[in-house]
Amino acid sequence: MIKHQRIHRRESLYCCDVCIKTFNVKSAVIRHKCLHTGERPYCCDVCSKTFNIKSDLIRHKLLHSGERPYCCDVCNKAFTQKSSLISHKRLHSGERPYCCDVCSKTFNIKFKLIRHKRLHSGERPYCCDVCSKAFTHKSNLIRHKRLHNGSRS
Repeated sequence: MIKHQRIHRRESLYCCDVCIKTFNVKSAVIRHKCLHTGERPYCCDVCSKTFNIKSDLIRHKLLHSGERPYCCDVCNKAFTQKSSLISHKRLHSGERPYCCDVCSKTFNIKFKLIRHKRLHSGERPYCCDVCSKAFTHKSNLIRHKRLHNGSRS
């Protein structure tokens, strides 16, 4: 309970000694450090894809099994992740809890807001390794790369 309350108080007791990012639980900083070392100790026994977080491996394995344990009670669409179901249900309810602080446009998924904000900031995090052209959306970079390899589809 004490550890959980740190989240709400935004207490950060643990610090990454590489990038100085702070965390409120020790396990989070340990998982985070794997990003710096490249360590990925959890391996899928089906496709050999590796993960630095055990829960990510468990979620990944659902793709191989086809299991979708989270089901929408409105339309019966099923999901591998509970968070995906929660986001999906916002389509039915019309809830759009994520609001742009620049233009007040609202979104039902946090990632869509983050991606939208790039339009205001000019951030282009996806860069072509052939010609260095940069994009706000990963899908646009993928489409662009097809031009370099001669594929139009």
